[in-house]
Amino acid sequence: MLNSPYTIWEGDDVHGRRPVLTGVSVSLNRLFSRGPAARRHIIPTGLDLSSPTNGQLHGRFPGVEGNWLGVVNYSISYADSHLKPLQVFDQLVPFWALRLRQ
Repeated sequence: MLNSPYTIWEGDDVHGRRPVLTGVSVSLNRLFSRGPAARRHIIPTGLDLSSPTNGQLHGRFPGVEGNWLGVVNYSISYADSHLKPLQVFDQLVPFWALRLRQ
């Protein structure tokens, strides 16, 4: 697990420590936006980047210019609903692509 200087931990050394997870929504279409001149080509078994997905924020890092990157675990569904979603862990995601979930 990627441990950031801002990771909040719960538990203790006897019972185990684990990071506090904060529910977020990851805007995949903003995070993986297509270039303005990019041609569209549909791949039926490709990853579906058109919708937000739920994730768990467990750390953050500041960028040198004041931007923040969250450390997030989330999944990305495939266009083919028969395939299991791709699970990604410890991804650095800019805060502008994240929203707190209620």
